[in-house]
Amino acid sequence: MVDQPIGIRAEVSLADSDTCKFTVSRNVHPGGPFFLANREQAAGPPLAERLFALGGLSSVLIAGNVVTVGKAPAAAWPGLKAAVGAAIRTQLLSGVPSMRGTPGAIGMPVRSDAELGAAVQELLDREVNRAVANHGGKISLLAVRDRRLFITMGGGCQGCASSQVTLRQGFEVMVKRVAPEITEVVDATDHAAGRQPFYLPAAPVDV
Repeated sequence: MVDQPIGIRAEVSLADSDTCKFTVSRNVHPGGPFFLANREQAAGPPLAERLFALGGLSSVLIAGNVVTVGKAPAAAWPGLKAAVGAAIRTQLLSGVPSMRGTPGAIGMPVRSDAELGAAVQELLDREVNRAVANHGGKISLLAVRDRRLFITMGGGCQGCASSQVTLRQGFEVMVKRVAPEITEVVDATDHAAGRQPFYLPAAPVDV
């Protein structure tokens, strides 16, 4: 029986343009998830070493058949996406396990959705809402599901033309600082009656 080609779909996060999710047609690693916050933590895991060797990457999260990578702001996705896809494909074709060890034994322990939600809520209480309250606004945590953060924006932020600047350039940067495992921040606010014009899913591309 001839092995099926390895398909990989790359999707840059709308929530964070420096994060890209690679969905693979094969299981990359059955254990995990594994989160590696820097190149030093990648010493040992074969796939992580291969990815960080490309240059320009700041983090790697491996869970099942999905590899989510973060890049440095100065790096560009057009060439990097193809290189990451090729590295994943090469690793799988090599027959060598992508990772070694058990979850938590490599890199940073990946926290549960509940733990991530607690970290984000603390951030909201301690810093974010104190700042946006000066403009009559508030950001509320709805849920964290599969490392996707769902929030709503109320008060002066709801329907405000500047709300997405506050969300994308302010809040999300702070979220990445306290919860780098979050792969996407989804604004579930009803900014215009019955509609959510600011959240449109990105079309994934093959790499």
